[in-house]
Amino acid sequence: MVEALRCPAGVVELRQYTLRPGRRDALIDLFDREFVESQEAVGATLLGQFRDLDDPDRFVWLRGFADMDRRAEALEGFYGGPVWAAHRREANATMVDSDDVLLLRPASAHGGFPVPVGSRPAPGAPPPRRRSLFLATIWYGRGPFDAAFVDFFRRRVRPVLAETGCEPLAYLRSEHAPNTFPALPVRRDEEVFVWFARFADETELDRHLERLERVERWSEELLPILSDRWARAPQRLRLLPTDRSSLR
Repeated sequence: MVEALRCPAGVVELRQYTLRPGRRDALIDLFDREFVESQEAVGATLLGQFRDLDDPDRFVWLRGFADMDRRAEALEGFYGGPVWAAHRREANATMVDSDDVLLLRPASAHGGFPVPVGSRPAPGAPPPRRRSLFLATIWYGRGPFDAAFVDFFRRRVRPVLAETGCEPLAYLRSEHAPNTFPALPVRRDEEVFVWFARFADETELDRHLERLERVERWSEELLPILSDRWARAPQRLRLLPTDRSSLR
C-alpha cells in the first residue's frame, strides 16, 4: 500500500460545538466565509468542518498546527486579530458550549491527515459535486495508547477494517503537552485514540459496520482485546463536510 503525503500538522484539535437549536447553518455560513483563510493566514491549517448527521445542533471541526509553539502563535494571532473581533459576537451567539476539545497528535509517522487533493472552493462558489461522508471513531482508554498499541492497530486492526470497506484515513492519540493557549480549554484528563475514515455515502458506511460485525477475527479476537482497554464506550461521529471543508 502506497502511503499518501501527509499534512505537516503535528498537533490537531478535534472540536465539537453544541449549538443553540436551529443555529448550525448560520454558524457554518459565517465560519466558511470568515474563519478559514483568516486562521490559515496566521499559521493554522483548517483540516475540515462538518455537520454531525446524528445531532442537528452539533458542529465539528478539525484544526492543525505544526507544533505546540506554532499553535500558541496562531491562536494569539487569530483571536487577537481583527476578523475574530469583528465576528465573535455573531459566532458566540450560536453556541451553547465550545469547550469539548481533544488535543491530538498523529499516532505514527503515517497517522496524520493526507494532503488535500484539489483546491478548496471559494466563498460563495457552487458546492462541490461530490461530497463524502466521514466517520470519526473515538476510543477512550484506561491508560495511554502507547507505541505497542499503535503497532497493534496498524498490524491487526487496520487490515480487518480495510477488508470490510473502511480504510482509516488518519489515526491520532492524545497530546498531553501543556495547553499553550489557556484561553481555549481542552479535555486534559482523558486518553483517546481517534481514527477517521471516508465513505461515499451512508449506505457504504452502514455496509462496513454490518460486515465488521460478521468477521470472526473482529468479534472473537480483536474486540475483546480492545474492550479491555476501553474506559467507556467508543464514540462514533458521522460527519458531513461543509461546502468549504478541505476534507470532503
